Amino acid sequence: MSPRPAAPSPTAPRPLAARLFEPPGISRMAPGTLVVVYGLLLIWTAFVLFPIYWVLITSFKLPIDVNRGPVYLPWIDFTPSLHAWRELFVFDYADTLKAYANSLIIALLATALAVAVGSMAAYALARMEYRPKFGVIVLFVVAMAAAFAAAGFAGVDWRLAVAAALAVFVLAARAIGPRLRLTLGNGDILFWIISQRILAPIVVVVPIYMMFQSVGLLDTHLALILTYAVVNLPIVVWLMYDFFVSVPIDLEESAQLDGASRLRTFWEIVLPLARPGLAATTLLVMILAWNEYLLALFLTNAEAQTMPVLVSAQNTTRGPQWWNMSVLIVVMIAPVIVIAAILQKHIARGLLVGAVKG
Repeated sequence: MSPRPAAPSPTAPRPLAARLFEPPGISRMAPGTLVVVYGLLLIWTAFVLFPIYWVLITSFKLPIDVNRGPVYLPWIDFTPSLHAWRELFVFDYADTLKAYANSLIIALLATALAVAVGSMAAYALARMEYRPKFGVIVLFVVAMAAAFAAAGFAGVDWRLAVAAALAVFVLAARAIGPRLRLTLGNGDILFWIISQRILAPIVVVVPIYMMFQSVGLLDTHLALILTYAVVNLPIVVWLMYDFFVSVPIDLEESAQLDGASRLRTFWEIVLPLARPGLAATTLLVMILAWNEYLLALFLTNAEAQTMPVLVSAQNTTRGPQWWNMSVLIVVMIAPVIVIAAILQKHIARGLLVGAVKG
């Protein structure tokens, strides 16, 4: 018989590859893996932060430094200057501060309205079964189309046309509704809601403009708040629906057995458990409302002008004023970063809340 090979001595040195890529413990990363992972993270961080760095340093450049080409190091490639900051916050401070205040008011109120209404709609779809009749929906659409046609082409006052259309719809629904058989479900309603977001805003911006012009709300905060809230409502419903479905229904049933109303159960039990989803959805809707450009361009002029429109206005007949644009972009991203830092704590703390049945 051939002799059995001797076992390696426990004191013998391990190969270099084993020392570099074998983890020393279950909860620890191997040195080689650590270098690779953190190296890739540093490269990705530099890739993500470079545009912000470019905007920041451009805001402190003179026009001649911007036109010289890619120079990136302050006090080495160029001498920093407050030229653009003084132009926007000293000489034109009224227009800048007005646009900034408009963006804050419109984005915050539109986000609050969309999240409040959308969360309740998502909860209703997650917990209640709806069976609307397809024929009744068609009747409503036909009645509203007739009202808009009467107001737009026949010159009928829109308030009178809408009131008459609603009255006709109610009477027709009560008379024909019981005979209709085809019904829709919650899944159909949810898909219809998210399909509204698939529709490109450029398709409906002209009708929206004409609607607000007819009621005298063009260039007002209210017009943008309502429009932004309606545009972002499908996102809120779609995202919050998944979070509400994951919340254990046993907790709600126990609260209702103790006498809590549906509304109280929603505010005191369901919403705290769905806080991670609420925080993430609020942040997303806030960013979308804060950066909205197309609707603000069509629906505002001077009084309700927002920051994205003011940024685009820096592209003058003399060409793009990159230094002014950079200043406005820097002050635009500041509140978004602050809100993200605040909400990130809630997202990380309760990411899995509601996923475990209690």
